[in-house]
Amino acid sequence: MTTERVEEKVRETLRAVALDQVRAPGDLAHQVVRRRSRRRFSQAAGAAVAVVAVAAGAMLGLGDGGVADRGRPVQSAVAPEGWKPWQSGLAGASERGCLADGSALYCSGSTYDVAKIDANTGKRLWTVKVNREGDGIDRPFGVRDGVVYAYRNHTAKNLPDGDYAGGTDVMAVDAGTGKRLWTVEMPQDDRTDQAAMLIDGAVWANTPSVRSMSALDPLTGKEKWHYTWAKGVVCERTVLSGVPYLLCAPDTEEVHDTDVFRLDPATGKVHKVTTLPGRQQPIGTSEGRMVLIGAQDTTGDHLRLTTLTGSGKRNSLPGQVKGHMAGLAVVGDRLISVSMKGRASAYSLSSGRTEWTAPVGVTMPDKKAMTSIASPVGSARQGVVYFLNPAGDMSGLDLRTGKQLWSGHVDTGKPRPGITDTPQLLQYEDVLIARNGSRIFSLLPRIGT
Repeated sequence: MTTERVEEKVRETLRAVALDQVRAPGDLAHQVVRRRSRRRFSQAAGAAVAVVAVAAGAMLGLGDGGVADRGRPVQSAVAPEGWKPWQSGLAGASERGCLADGSALYCSGSTYDVAKIDANTGKRLWTVKVNREGDGIDRPFGVRDGVVYAYRNHTAKNLPDGDYAGGTDVMAVDAGTGKRLWTVEMPQDDRTDQAAMLIDGAVWANTPSVRSMSALDPLTGKEKWHYTWAKGVVCERTVLSGVPYLLCAPDTEEVHDTDVFRLDPATGKVHKVTTLPGRQQPIGTSEGRMVLIGAQDTTGDHLRLTTLTGSGKRNSLPGQVKGHMAGLAVVGDRLISVSMKGRASAYSLSSGRTEWTAPVGVTMPDKKAMTSIASPVGSARQGVVYFLNPAGDMSGLDLRTGKQLWSGHVDTGKPRPGITDTPQLLQYEDVLIARNGSRIFSLLPRIGT
C-alpha cells in the first residue's frame, strides 16, 4: 500500500474532526501516519486546514469524576451571580476563537490578538491590538495567576520584496490591565495546542529550535531549562497534572513504536516512562490519564485508543475510532464522538464499552463543506453534553443515556462566502457560550426545570 493510500485510509477515519478550529494540533491523520514536519499550521493555512484537525485543547476533562452518577437525575442549570443573557458581534475581536476562564473570556480576532470580555455582561474590558494581520487560527492558550498567555506575530516588517517575514512570538499579558509583559520568539509559525502550554511553574513552549521545548518563567519569559530531541525523531507533547510529557518516534514513513518520556517541570530532567506499540497521538486527558490514539501498522486500518497514567499504567481500548468523525471530546471518563451522519456515541475510557449511541440532535454540515460542528462540551454537575452546529442549532443530551433533554438556537448569520468558520462552544459554570466568527452568544439552557 502506498504512503498516499495509507494517509487516505487514516483520513477516512479521522478527518473532519474540526473541534474548535483554533487550538487544533493539525491534521491528526497526517500526524499519526507521517509526522514529516512540525510546521503543521501557519497563519496562511487558515481555517481551511483546521477543519480536518483534532483539537486536543478542546478535550474537556471534568474534575469531580466526570460523568454524572447513573442513578442521579439531571440537574437544573443555575446562572452565575450577576449574569444575564447577552450577545456580541464586534468584528475583529473573536474570529480566531476564545478561551473561557471563570467570569472572563479571552478572545482573538483579526484586529486584536487578545480581547478580554466580561462573561457576565459581554462588555469588552481591554484589548491587545494585532501586530500586522490577525488572520491566524489561534487563540489564547492559558490563564494563570493573573496572566494571559497567547500568540503574536514576531514582526510587522516586510522583506525587501514586499513580502511578510512571518514568525510567531509567545506572549504574556496582564489579565487585569491588558499590558504586555513579555514576548519570546518561536522558531516557526506553529500556533497549535502543542506549540505552547502551561506546566507547573512555567510556560512550556516550542523554542528556541523546532526540536526543542523550553520552560519559560511565567512572569519574565526567561528560560529555566530546555530539552532538545535528536534529529530524525518527532515528539508529540502533552501535559498531565502539570507535568510535561513527550511521545517520541522516528520520523519515517514506517510506523514505529513510541517512547514516552516524563520531564521534571522544575529541572527538565528526563525519565522514560514506557514504550507503546505504534505511533501515538495525544487527544486529551481524563482523570489522571493521557488519552492517546495510535496507528498500529502501515495500512492505517488499525487505530486504537489507549489511556496511560504518569507511572506508565496502560489500558488499551480497541475498536473505538470508527468512520468519519465530526466531533470528539473527552468528558470525564467518557469519550464523546459524533459521526458525520449525526450519531453521537459515548465510550467508557475505563472499560472500552459503548455506553450509548443516539442522534446528536442538530443537523450535520454537508460533507463537502469545509466546516464542522463545534467540539462537544460536557457539564459533570448537570450530567449533560452539549452540541452546536454552524447554523446555530444546539442540543443537549443526557450524559448517562444519550436522551435529548434540550434544544436551542442562536442566530449565527448567513455563511460568509469563502470563509470556513467552524463554531466554538464554551462553558461558564452552567452558562453556554456559543461563538461563530465574530458573533458570540451567552445563554442558560433550561434543563431540569
